[in-house]
Amino acid sequence: MLKTYEILNNSQRLRIKDGEIVPILSSCAEANKLLILIWSQLGDFDSLEYAWWIQRDLKQLEQQGIFVRAIGIGNRNSGLKFCEYTGFNPDWLFVDPQAEIHQQLGLYSGLSWKFPMLSTGQNAWVNLMLMCAGIGSPKTLSEVFRGYLGDRSAPQLIDNDEVIHAKPLPPLKGSFFNLAGGKGFQRPFELATLRLRNMTEVLSNWTTYVPNSAYLTQRGATFLFNSQGELLYEHRDQGILGFAKNMSNPLSFLTLE
Repeated sequence: MLKTYEILNNSQRLRIKDGEIVPILSSCAEANKLLILIWSQLGDFDSLEYAWWIQRDLKQLEQQGIFVRAIGIGNRNSGLKFCEYTGFNPDWLFVDPQAEIHQQLGLYSGLSWKFPMLSTGQNAWVNLMLMCAGIGSPKTLSEVFRGYLGDRSAPQLIDNDEVIHAKPLPPLKGSFFNLAGGKGFQRPFELATLRLRNMTEVLSNWTTYVPNSAYLTQRGATFLFNSQGELLYEHRDQGILGFAKNMSNPLSFLTLE
């Protein structure tokens, strides 16, 4: 059985930047460490939120020579829209329309209950809703509540002068969340507002982000390798909003300084 690095090193996928099918690990020879993100649908909460954390800590990643590559479920249009919205580098993003690499790596496919009279896509929708309710998706509900209640062990997410547009809410300035308890940590409703913004973006462009709904429940993973291809860290997602062991600070395993 091939090891994780061998699977990734032998895989080619469509690169969003130029639409070319190239090796996923191309142009990574100079990396001190290699951070590989296997994402679910590009319109999934987890993918969008993970990209936000990467952008937040981008300078530290670059300073430490950590190269990032991500593979998400979708097509090139999905990837272009994703990068436009999140700011994620299209040179780092690849797409796998049928989640083949997820299957090769043995990642959790989510609930797959079959309901009579429903199509494959409709079945996936029902299973997704059940997972959002915590069925077959441990810790999802507690993570949703954390977004509303706040988290003093997590950093502040929105700068005081930053303005967030998350319809149907009016534009909110970061300092507004100070009213819920202070600053310097994740305030109540702060993360929930960012998630609402993501949801609004995806629902407004659903067919672009999710060209094939058959893989709505598929989960992803995180892998960190050193320059010799040795696995330093891994996390395999077990549910929705479970893309990190430490959701309060998803990149804490990198000990960024």
